[in-house]
Amino acid sequence: MRFKDKTVFVTGAASGIGEVTARMFATEGARVVLADLLEEEGVAVTQAINETGGDASFVKLDVSSETDWRHAIASAEKDFGAVHVVVSNAGISGMVPDHENVEYMDRLTSVHIRGTFLAIRHGAKAIVRAGGGSIVTVSSIAAYCGLPGLHMGYAGVKAGVLGMTRCAAGEYARSGVRVNAIVPGLLPPMRTSVVSADPAMREKFFETVPLGGTGGREDAANAILFLASDAAAYVTGAEVLLDGGFLAYRC
Repeated sequence: MRFKDKTVFVTGAASGIGEVTARMFATEGARVVLADLLEEEGVAVTQAINETGGDASFVKLDVSSETDWRHAIASAEKDFGAVHVVVSNAGISGMVPDHENVEYMDRLTSVHIRGTFLAIRHGAKAIVRAGGGSIVTVSSIAAYCGLPGLHMGYAGVKAGVLGMTRCAAGEYARSGVRVNAIVPGLLPPMRTSVVSADPAMREKFFETVPLGGTGGREDAANAILFLASDAAAYVTGAEVLLDGGFLAYRC
């Protein structure tokens, strides 16, 4: 039980990587706060965790809203006493038919840049109050390389996530807060995926991955749990690639 007596706050927890991560933290003894805009789906996942012996609560959260963040963190501290880990996972797909769409660029910036900034801003303060802990952000291999069908803004915002992660790692280290990032390749499609959900596109991409195929959401969750755990006590400002060797092969 790596996270017994710890409280973990996960954004985008109603589906995808966030859901798997929340469930995995619960099996490791953590009290889990699931945060998402999708209330019905988030409540269902929370209930499922509690019905299998976990300890979880749900809070509705728009990650781009500072008011929502204040409420969500206060709610987590009220329910469980403290917040020790924050996983900034909420996101929207970067693979869209119109890769120059301005309105979608605004959405990408709101969710990934502002959302990550607020997660670190409010998460770090809560973790300091708890006596120390960890923040894990979620970037993408798009931060390092262009991909067919990728909205150019997605590459920018995911690079921005890494920049904020590095900066925050140095800023909060002496306050007992570690900040690291995972950098997934092509995982199972997100709820908002369109282009990257196409089987033909995925098959073509898989041919370029040395380990073959796609990683699973569990691979991402395992990396998140490692970075959040005491096993990574001397790790901060790190970027963990989960791409099956894709980037190494392209260099």
